Amino acid sequence: MKSSIHTNHTLIIDQLERSIKFHNLDLILGFLPKGSYLVGGYIRDIILGRKTKKVDVDIVVPLNAIEIGKKIADSIGSKFIILDEKREVVRIILNHIYIDIANQVSSTIEGDLCSRDFSINSIAFLFDKKCLVDPLNGLKDLEISLLRTHSEKNLLSDPLRILRCFRFVSELNFKVDLNLITFIKKNKGKLYLVAKERINNEIQKIVHGASALDAVLLIKKLNIFATDNLSEDSFFLDLEKINYVELNQEEKEKFLPSFFIAQILDVISLEKLKFSKAEIEKTKLLRKWHFLLEKKNIAQFSESDRFALHKELEMFLPTFIFHLPQNLRLNWLRRWRDNDDKLFHPSNLLNGDIIKKNLKIKDGPILGELLRYLSKELAYKRLNNFDEAIYKAKRWIEQNAPKCD
Repeated sequence: MKSSIHTNHTLIIDQLERSIKFHNLDLILGFLPKGSYLVGGYIRDIILGRKTKKVDVDIVVPLNAIEIGKKIADSIGSKFIILDEKREVVRIILNHIYIDIANQVSSTIEGDLCSRDFSINSIAFLFDKKCLVDPLNGLKDLEISLLRTHSEKNLLSDPLRILRCFRFVSELNFKVDLNLITFIKKNKGKLYLVAKERINNEIQKIVHGASALDAVLLIKKLNIFATDNLSEDSFFLDLEKINYVELNQEEKEKFLPSFFIAQILDVISLEKLKFSKAEIEKTKLLRKWHFLLEKKNIAQFSESDRFALHKELEMFLPTFIFHLPQNLRLNWLRRWRDNDDKLFHPSNLLNGDIIKKNLKIKDGPILGELLRYLSKELAYKRLNNFDEAIYKAKRWIEQNAPKCD
């Protein structure tokens, strides 16, 4: 059981009312008819004692959600969006708070709650009577950190809920009910019905959670994205054998998400799911250097190989660190953390403008090659100052510039 979890109804209601006042949500209560409920994640997070940057509020009203939402938005001067005109679902944006209001769909609130994704999100608070409604024992599941759904249909109504399951494993460190695992295995192929952008967004939340490793391990175990060569492709590592403590906390937060993404999705999948060009290119580079290391021991790399590796991976080397032999990782990290290490952070004593001015050379491939040469010389400590760089540049041009007849 989580030590901070609230299980007493009176205490939960007291915390809810305090939170409602803190976020100025009491401004909208007068517009809500009798029989209106607060539902979902807002209640769940109050019970868990969990604070989030983004505040999402879900309210169910008996009827006329659009009309009610419009009146509230006009009254408090907030942005108003109709999310679904047919089903009457609207959104009010008040500062950092997103308030979604929807009509009750079933004849009873219990019916609505039983169709929600997981039991932990199926708890409601009746505003006018100040009482909790918990038909699926969501409170108990919160107490024992269990993710459970009422019915297989609840997943099928929106297959994205399959990924949302892993998001809650990542964010809340919850276990997954065995029946839910069975439903996921049976229906994971239906993720193709979901908009690619929604899948992308959910994956980003999964890999950024505090328990992302547990979620990613489960995704790999169940082969959620059906990557055909997951077991054969040596790029996909055994994540349970990695010593993640080699990274400091800041590095974990910054670099592990990309590492995890590359460990559950191949390049083709990243492209299909509309990941950014930068993320795709990063994964391509990680794969490139991994397979080069498979063919050749790092000790056998030439100076040019090592320089090219650090130049291409400089900005995200900790994402690559686990592809290295264990005995090299800590030393590489230490050197990468040193911004003055010119091999791990290639730089130059001269820029293109200075070279063009002093050596009468024009823009073009030759200038690019010269800059790369000078940067490599600096990386291997064969340059110490500006004058040496100018001298070496002149020598290089004499030897490499095309000769005119």
